[in-house]
Amino acid sequence: MNPRRLAALAGVILALASPAAAIGADAPFVGWTALLPGLSLPYDPANPDACIAGRVQCVDRTIREMTNRFDPLASSCDHNAIFSLTYLRVTEAYRNTVVQNPSFFDDTPFVNHEDRVFALYYFSAYDNWAGGHIENVPDAWRIAFDAAKAHTVSGTGDLLLGINAHVQRDLPLVLYALGLVRPDGTSRKPDHDRVNIILNAVEDDIIAELARRFDPTVDDTNLPTTIDDAGLFQLLASWREKAWRNAEALADAPTPAQRDLVEQGIENDAATEARSIVAATRYPPLLGGGAARDAYCAVHWDDP
Repeated sequence: MNPRRLAALAGVILALASPAAAIGADAPFVGWTALLPGLSLPYDPANPDACIAGRVQCVDRTIREMTNRFDPLASSCDHNAIFSLTYLRVTEAYRNTVVQNPSFFDDTPFVNHEDRVFALYYFSAYDNWAGGHIENVPDAWRIAFDAAKAHTVSGTGDLLLGINAHVQRDLPLVLYALGLVRPDGTSRKPDHDRVNIILNAVEDDIIAELARRFDPTVDDTNLPTTIDDAGLFQLLASWREKAWRNAEALADAPTPAQRDLVEQGIENDAATEARSIVAATRYPPLLGGGAARDAYCAVHWDDP
């Protein structure tokens, strides 16, 4: 992806990166909770279930499921493999961090629990889309999955579409549902921000692997300096910050109707940004689309 194009795309996205606000002309959104996965995972450190208690074995379980989902996408050169591999590698890096440094987070069991719940939102969206239950797929995810199926956008586009849907749309709902403060009343924001350290550390390796196995154009933004890589990370960090602020807006809403309006803004913003990403990363017409990428993947998808 051309660096200037990435910069233009970042400008469009960052212009939208403020907490969601309801649009006055729109009717109130009703029933948004119907779009959430049916989760019965209330956090309880004493629970024998590893995921409810937030033990690292739950992270292992999530990694196994991610791997089982990724493998067929990779071997078939499905364009959804780009985000699937990215999410898998991030989760592996998270697992390594909490095992090697148990004090990295203030409340590691809770973050382990959040890790599982967050993943379930992605699994649910993909399974509903793949199963034809489109009415249960949030718009940002539908745009991402449809673009991957139609080979509409570059590998960079598939990556950004998946991150946008999961971070901009899913994450504020997860944060709000699980709670923004600890039992003693202190904020969980420091642990939320520490995730950025992991993301920053693993970004380069992930981009290199995506380029090596699936689409060599994914790392075309790399220059002799680290400006472009840093800009891409800052874009992700800004999305995560926006997700926290949107979760706060959900928590601060005084009535269910006003909370529905905030959630409507979250849904609308994520879908709008997805459309901007598609427009910025779409394969030019009449130039073969993703054929070269698919031919490359057919040879290299299982490269180490």
